Amino acid sequence: MLKFSYGNSGLSESNLEITRQIAKKAEEKLVKRNGEGSEFLGWLDLPTDYNKKEFEDILNTAEKIKSESEVLLVCGIGGSYLGARAGIEFLNGTFDRQVLFVGNSISADYLNDLIEYVKDKEVSLNVISKSGTTLEPALAFRFLRQMMEEKYGDKAGDRIYATTDAKKGVLKKLAEEKGYKTFIVPDDIGGRYSVLTPVGLLPLAVAGADLYKLMQGARNVMSNSGILEYACVRNKLAEGHKPIEVLVAFEPYLQMFTEWWKQLFGESEGKDGKGIFPASMIFSTDLHSLGQYMQDGRRLMFETVIKVTNSHNKTEVPHSNIDDSLGFLEGKTIDLVQEGARMGTEKAHVDGGVPNLLIEIDERNEETLGELIYFFEKACAISGYMMGVNPFNQPGVEEYKREMFEILRR
Repeated sequence: MLKFSYGNSGLSESNLEITRQIAKKAEEKLVKRNGEGSEFLGWLDLPTDYNKKEFEDILNTAEKIKSESEVLLVCGIGGSYLGARAGIEFLNGTFDRQVLFVGNSISADYLNDLIEYVKDKEVSLNVISKSGTTLEPALAFRFLRQMMEEKYGDKAGDRIYATTDAKKGVLKKLAEEKGYKTFIVPDDIGGRYSVLTPVGLLPLAVAGADLYKLMQGARNVMSNSGILEYACVRNKLAEGHKPIEVLVAFEPYLQMFTEWWKQLFGESEGKDGKGIFPASMIFSTDLHSLGQYMQDGRRLMFETVIKVTNSHNKTEVPHSNIDDSLGFLEGKTIDLVQEGARMGTEKAHVDGGVPNLLIEIDERNEETLGELIYFFEKACAISGYMMGVNPFNQPGVEEYKREMFEILRR
């Protein structure tokens, strides 16, 4: 079960007393659904109240895709791809099909390299967009649709799956015209909260993930007290002139998860001149680049570390005839070495004025992935309400789109 602790934050129970009351009021607003953006709270009860028929349809469709394709292309941006990619990389090593992501940038090189890579492979395509008009995926989908139609002719529609609005939009209309199988982006769930909907579940299922265990993990933490504590502590640290949170992991398979986390908190909190800036690092790799700044730079940040307690690989450091000054590690597991690195880094950073929070999960599997996803989603919503912002809109994103399209139309 996921555990949260803040013993190295520099905060005491008395420091948190007032902030905790604010956090409880924010949680009450969330649960009672009477705060700003409450029309987008469909994710809140999703782990216990999901559409069972749709769930089975997703699993059956995933089996069809796996039976006829070597590669599934997932075309989407932001919440339409980050959660699924984060989950797939987190669970790396258990999959029997390639799931590749496209439509999340504006790059001719990437798009053409990908089309060249799959030209001799059996392919299915999952395009994800509520409207069908978001620039990056819509542009990529033009090329991918053409590729699929040239490759499969009249049968192309049998290999294209649209995850989109239930009733309206360009993609919904096209899917009906072309006969694409469709899945629904729920009206009451925003993109960055949509991992546990068909948006994330279909790619995860194709990649081999056990969706039932994923949802079980989310259920595990629905009432986890650490959610409120995390929201409370991070807001208190921000009040104390720590406006930057760095999410840290010591496992490379968590890198895309940190990218999903950055979107979740960045889009939810960063508005009205408010918000904690979300950054991320993968240790020990980044200790050899940004580690100097973390240790001795401006004291603007705090760290939240994700620790995976148990590894499936008990690899021991081998004996060597060469003196590389590492003889003292021989016979010890790599996990033990990593834990020493984590503890040493934590002590050095705390001593250097960087508060440290810790989130522990048991191991890398679907349940712990579900725990992490729901933990951060609910904590983010509570934290946003604590700051006095609507955690479910993104007016700044709409502004850049307006300016971009104005320039492109000239």
